[in-house]
Amino acid sequence: MSDAHDHHGHHHDHEDGSRFSDTELRVKALESLLVDKGLVDPQALDALIDTYETKVGPRNGARVVAKAWTDPAFREWLLRDATAAIASLGYTGRQGEDMVVLENSPKVHNLVVCTLCSCYPWPVLGLPPVWYKSAPYRSRAVIDPRGVMRELGLDVGEDVEVRVWDSTAEVRYLVLPERPAGTEGWSEDELATLVTRDAMIGVARVERPDGKESAK
Repeated sequence: MSDAHDHHGHHHDHEDGSRFSDTELRVKALESLLVDKGLVDPQALDALIDTYETKVGPRNGARVVAKAWTDPAFREWLLRDATAAIASLGYTGRQGEDMVVLENSPKVHNLVVCTLCSCYPWPVLGLPPVWYKSAPYRSRAVIDPRGVMRELGLDVGEDVEVRVWDSTAEVRYLVLPERPAGTEGWSEDELATLVTRDAMIGVARVERPDGKESAK
C-alpha cells in the first residue's frame, strides 16, 4: 500500500458508523425543523444534494481529466503540481487547497480512501458518496482493496499493482484514469462525458458508450 501521508493534524469530525458527529446532528436537526415548518421540500433537498454529488461536482473533475488526456503539457503540470493546474481551470476552494493527482496505467491502479473520516476533494468531485464515508469502505479499502473494488464492480488483475492512498486534512487525491481505447480524435467535451466520479476515486474504469473499457 502506498500511503505517504498520515492523519496528523486531522481536524474533521470522525464517523465510526454507529453515531453521527456533532455537526451532522446539528444539520439534521436544522433540516427537520425547516421541513416541519414547511420551509424546505425534502424531495427538492434530495435533488439538490444529488446534483452536487453526482453531476456538478464530478463534472469539474471530468474536465480536468479530459484536458490531461488531450494536452500533454497540462498532464505533466497536473502530475507535478496538481493544485496549480486544477486552479488554472477555475476549480478552487475549501477541501481542494492541496491536491495530488495519481495516474493509472496498465500496470498500476490507484485507489483513494480516507481512513479516519471522509476527506474528499470537493472542488473537483462535489460531495462524497455515502459509501466513501462508510466505516466498511474506510477500513477494508486498506486491508483488502481488490475485494472492495470487486464488490463495487471493478476487477483488477493480479498482475496490476494496487496503490491505496489515504487522504488527510492536508492533502486530497484525484485519480487520473486511463483513457479508453478508440477515443482518438475525441474533443475534451466528448471525453469529459465519459469520466465518472467513481473512476476519479479509483473504484471504476472509464468506459466508452459502447461499453469498451480503457486499455488495460
